[in-house]
Amino acid sequence: MGKKSKLYRAQMEKIDRNVQLTLPAAVALLKELPQPKFDQTVELAFRLGVDPKQTDQTVRGALPLPKGTGKSVKVCVITDNVDLQKAATDAGADFVGYEDIIEKVKGGWVEFDVLIASPSAMPKVRPLGRQLGPKGLMPNPKTGTVTDAVGKAVSEAKAGRVEFRADKGACVQIPVGKLSFKAEDLVANCEAVIAALVKAKPASAKGAYLLSATVSATMTPGIKIDPRTLAKKE
Repeated sequence: MGKKSKLYRAQMEKIDRNVQLTLPAAVALLKELPQPKFDQTVELAFRLGVDPKQTDQTVRGALPLPKGTGKSVKVCVITDNVDLQKAATDAGADFVGYEDIIEKVKGGWVEFDVLIASPSAMPKVRPLGRQLGPKGLMPNPKTGTVTDAVGKAVSEAKAGRVEFRADKGACVQIPVGKLSFKAEDLVANCEAVIAALVKAKPASAKGAYLLSATVSATMTPGIKIDPRTLAKKE
């Protein structure tokens, strides 16, 4: 194991790894840790009581964070409908088009953070899986990125929309804002994420769902949250 940095060691001096905190206490402690000179992204991580190998226990979803993500989001919209193109433009989409954008993506262009497509455009968007899939940019109805309500989807993406999906280890990591946010705003975003995650619980999943939870920033250790204090949200 490599040598830990001076910053990491200073942070660990303030964290008791044997103690699980409430969400507000964990966020408060995170903001008190020694910090680098940039505004870190805060992230919630969970281990879930699901079996990802079972197709009926997939956990996936999306939500707009009530206090935003704290970063600028570039949104691209692909639709063959002129009215929807106008709605996307009016909502602030950075790139709007149809076959012109499809051709650019085929050539390797992916200069955006979110791609939204209308259902009518999906037959031509699906073949772009090789370019979009590895980057997590493929539109999906479950995350609200395949929709005729493109104006609403663009507004939500611009305001601070995040997506989540359980990996093969039944773990989920979700950004919830910047460390410069007020503690109460971070807590509000975290609570919204927890509510969305609980709502996405598969009906076939039995027993405890939120097995463990931690909150961390880009360059900090994880701070443990007591999942029992989140049980009321299940």
